[in-house]
Amino acid sequence: MTHVVSEACIRCKYTDCVDVCPVDCFREGPNMLVIDPDECIDCAVCIPECPVNAIYAEEDLPADQIAFIKLNAELALADGWKSITKRKPALPEAEEWKDKTGKISELVR
Repeated sequence: MTHVVSEACIRCKYTDCVDVCPVDCFREGPNMLVIDPDECIDCAVCIPECPVNAIYAEEDLPADQIAFIKLNAELALADGWKSITKRKPALPEAEEWKDKTGKISELVR
């Protein structure tokens, strides 16, 4: 099993999680982070760091977020989605978007 970044990250992209990751498994896209499932060691230290509760153990992922298992794996390998290992400021509109749901259409690949 691995950990998965869910829809809650879209248009927020808080990066508190990357500071604690011991294996640098996070990948950064234009408006979201994902976890590379081949790198994740299931340590779970990232989960409490996420201010929008976007990170789940795969087995704990809500049913409406299951598609993000495949999406994280796909985007972790996508051109332009590079490893991120240091915290950066969240997106400027993060506070506005952090509590919204149904954001998949906002994902920039």
